[in-house]
Amino acid sequence: MSKFKKACVGVSSVIILLGATVVFSEPGSESDPLVSLSYVEKKIEQLKYYVDEKIGNKNNENMTVNSWEAVEVLKGQSLICKDGTEIILRSGEAKAIAIISNGIENGLTNVTIGKDLRMDENIQANHLLIVPRDDGRGARATKNSFFLVKGNYEIR
Repeated sequence: MSKFKKACVGVSSVIILLGATVVFSEPGSESDPLVSLSYVEKKIEQLKYYVDEKIGNKNNENMTVNSWEAVEVLKGQSLICKDGTEIILRSGEAKAIAIISNGIENGLTNVTIGKDLRMDENIQANHLLIVPRDDGRGARATKNSFFLVKGNYEIR
């Protein structure tokens, strides 16, 4: 056989094998990534359903976590917050409730000025405070006060 005939046979064999692969491959598989529009729409609907279900479950678990609530704290009462709770003193006067753990004082994070408030330090009005842990931190009202609270809390 001549070199030309051998080359033709080789090229023909490769073309036949590639053609068979295309014909017998499953659409949407790793070897054939092309998919139909209906397949893509079906997957998008499944994803939308999954996301809506997860968001719905999260909202049903704790409705107050995602919204601000005006809370009145009377003189002498304490606003004790859970972890991740955000508070803003809107009126009145209050002092920080910090905790001491292993000899270290852990207070409220004042995001407005970038400082930790220590025990009995005055809370300034309209400053955003974040309670990092559920360990009894919060605010004690020295006068009748109103707070905006986002998260879980209790008044003692």
